[in-house]
Amino acid sequence: MQIRVAVPEDALRVAKVHIRTWQIAYRDLLPEAFLDGLNIEERAKRYTFGNLDVHNPQTFLALEGKQVLGFATVGKGRDDDLPGQGELLALYVDPDWWNKGIGLALIETARLRLRLLGYTQAYLWMLKGNERARRFYERDGWQIDGAERANQSFDVSIEERRMVRALESSRYDLP
Repeated sequence: MQIRVAVPEDALRVAKVHIRTWQIAYRDLLPEAFLDGLNIEERAKRYTFGNLDVHNPQTFLALEGKQVLGFATVGKGRDDDLPGQGELLALYVDPDWWNKGIGLALIETARLRLRLLGYTQAYLWMLKGNERARRFYERDGWQIDGAERANQSFDVSIEERRMVRALESSRYDLP
């Protein structure tokens, strides 16, 4: 397995993993019609891969050859009540590759990137009821902080719960 930064040419393959993961992991958490209506081409248009400005999100891919096994996206936190924190914006692994260490490799890469950007704290938003993800994140040291939100997306209410984590120092930190 190789991990590298996503480039624009990866967008369709990443979107395929993104949507497939939603359709399987969220099957009992979101309306079936919504999940079945997700479109790979539309999703791919949303990505901004290739922009290396440190103020923009960055996505890392786990690859086996040219096959995208999963991805993680990190960036500057967007929550006003947690200023100066980094955010894990996304972490998805193709269901065929669950329980094979892909998620662990991606989350370690994400944490390292956030530390290299100077963050000592980070947070993420997780779909409420996604117990598989909650257990994964808790094993990695994330904790639910009590914040919740609901977003409207295509007439579907997506309820989320926030998790937080300290980012330990790394040998890669700058002095």
